[in-house]
Amino acid sequence: MATKEINIKNRRATFDYAISETFTAGIVLTGTEIKSLRQGKASLADTFCFVDNGEVWVKNMYIAEYFYGTYNNHTERRDRKLLLNRKEIARLEKSGKEAGFTIVPLRLFINERGLAKLVIGIARGKKEYDKRQSIKEREDKRDMARIMQK
Repeated sequence: MATKEINIKNRRATFDYAISETFTAGIVLTGTEIKSLRQGKASLADTFCFVDNGEVWVKNMYIAEYFYGTYNNHTERRDRKLLLNRKEIARLEKSGKEAGFTIVPLRLFINERGLAKLVIGIARGKKEYDKRQSIKEREDKRDMARIMQK
């Protein structure tokens, strides 16, 4: 069975934030959500994570309704629980309370066992001059790739 590689990235996150530490978390999904996700119909735009009562949640993550779903279909932008161990949750909670830091989803993928995983990162917002530096680095890499290709 040929499976399509699912790798949904939050491109805006690396542009708007400086990522200091990353974690890989499992996601609690319903049946129609995982089916829709396997078709690649999801987006991480405008998503963020928060810690509530010792649990980590992802808010505003879009997973399209499953086409063949009936009345059991899920809501597209519901809060979804993330699965992490206690030490990771404690570190995220501590970092999330610090001023200037936030927890952002970076990448959503399905691993080799068929489980949905979300890579989240502790991030600090970039200033305007940091963003200009990121643009310059990206253009330099692109130019170097063009030169090496010739």
